[in-house]
Amino acid sequence: MLNQIKLFFEQHLALSAPEAKPEERLQLAATALFLEMMAMDDNIKPIEQETILALVQQNFSLTNEQATSLMALAEQQRKQATDYFQFTSLINKTYSLEQKIQLIESLWKIAFIDGVLDIQEEYLVRKIADLLHVPHAVFIMAKNKVNPKMDIIP
Repeated sequence: MLNQIKLFFEQHLALSAPEAKPEERLQLAATALFLEMMAMDDNIKPIEQETILALVQQNFSLTNEQATSLMALAEQQRKQATDYFQFTSLINKTYSLEQKIQLIESLWKIAFIDGVLDIQEEYLVRKIADLLHVPHAVFIMAKNKVNPKMDIIP
């Protein structure tokens, strides 16, 4: 009975299409986390969107058109997601520690780009770092590397 229920959910509620390549699924997962960071403070600014577009192009070697399409797909997945585990579990299976650190640094860049670090933004980076098993000291070093003098605004 439990196996039938599990099979139903796997078939009908999959994160991405079965034809998606593993690399594409990873790109989708990371981009969804970037977009979640942008939406975290409920104040989406064009500079944040531009930063995410640049990060997606740089991190995944995509053209502007490819990155824009990926962002649109990731936004759909982000809105449908009930938690971060579906994204981070995929990343955990594939990314090295260095790649995970780069992802955390990218999240910090998005959080800091508008000049204000909201407490929810810091919470999200901490949560993602924990889910990716990034050590706390590395989490703090990534924050200081990206912007060492930013104050947290509650």
